[in-house]
Amino acid sequence: MKHGSLIPLFGRARRDPSLAVLEGFHPLKHALRFHADVLDVLTPHPARLAELARALAPDVAPTIARLARPVDAAVFEQLAPLPPSTGVMSIASRPAIDDAGVLATAHEAPVVVLEDPRDLGNMGACVRVAAAADVAGVLTTGSHDPWHPDALRGAAGLHFALPVAHLQRIEQLRDCDRPLLAIDPLGDPFEPAALDPRALLAFGTERHGLSEPLLELADARVSIPMRAGVSSLNLATSVAALLFAWRLARGAAQPR
Repeated sequence: MKHGSLIPLFGRARRDPSLAVLEGFHPLKHALRFHADVLDVLTPHPARLAELARALAPDVAPTIARLARPVDAAVFEQLAPLPPSTGVMSIASRPAIDDAGVLATAHEAPVVVLEDPRDLGNMGACVRVAAAADVAGVLTTGSHDPWHPDALRGAAGLHFALPVAHLQRIEQLRDCDRPLLAIDPLGDPFEPAALDPRALLAFGTERHGLSEPLLELADARVSIPMRAGVSSLNLATSVAALLFAWRLARGAAQPR
């Protein structure tokens, strides 16, 4: 393939719902670590990429070395709005995941629901936290694609570590067999040890919170205890606080 044709190739991949554009080393590392089908890996500096992989991800370094193709630096600079400093761009197949499958999963862990998240990097950070906490999945509503390259970059590619999908209708949250908890400042204080491990945890935007229609669907409302005068937390921080409070409480309850 001629180098000039790589620019429209990556442009089309950004619009293709079956593909994921991975900007940088860490998204590629995690995609490979969690068994993604990586179709193309481009770098202007193959030796530098190989050295980085050996240092930071020796488990996937041989695969990166096998997949990496050299590309002119001038072409690489045009593959992304902000070319990654780690000098690698990749394309992978998205896994076949839908919202119904996430809600129906048998995994005994919460599902994170993000209602209309506005910041793609913050959305990705939520996915990163959710993957670290080993939850059952992440669902988003609103106009943004949760697999947008900016979200993938914010998640360091950890979309491949758990199911991530767009929720078509919020009514689906009512129709599944998981209890829906709305994270709301006026709710009862969150008690991690009492959390149903199959709960749906719904988070709204930092400015507006959850919508009334979603609040009306909720089985309960819970709040994150905070110091007086602090109005809100960053979205990803809120997700991290609840998930790791639950995870630590669950660990404390396990027999030693």
